[in-house]
Amino acid sequence: MTQPQQATETSPALPLSDVARIARLARLKLTENELAIYANQLGKILEFMTVLREVDTTGIEPMISAVPCENVFRDDLIVESLPRKLALANAPKTDGKSFLVPNILG
Repeated sequence: MTQPQQATETSPALPLSDVARIARLARLKLTENELAIYANQLGKILEFMTVLREVDTTGIEPMISAVPCENVFRDDLIVESLPRKLALANAPKTDGKSFLVPNILG
């Protein structure tokens, strides 16, 4: 991971309080210097968004992706599944009927 660059005055920065709130919501602990750097960087991003807002998009269809995307459907057929004994054969832990996995949700 690269170190953040020093903040500059080349673009409007967001208020540090906004950046601090965003960092808190993202559970990030930032120093005052990092807050200033990220405020400047986010300001540059927002400045670019104002440039994009001025682009003439008349006659251009809205899209969700630049790459054509098409769903591929198949018939929902009932087929024989893998036998339970074979499915559990390489599992580290089972109770004979199910996989046993560590509790991760607390």
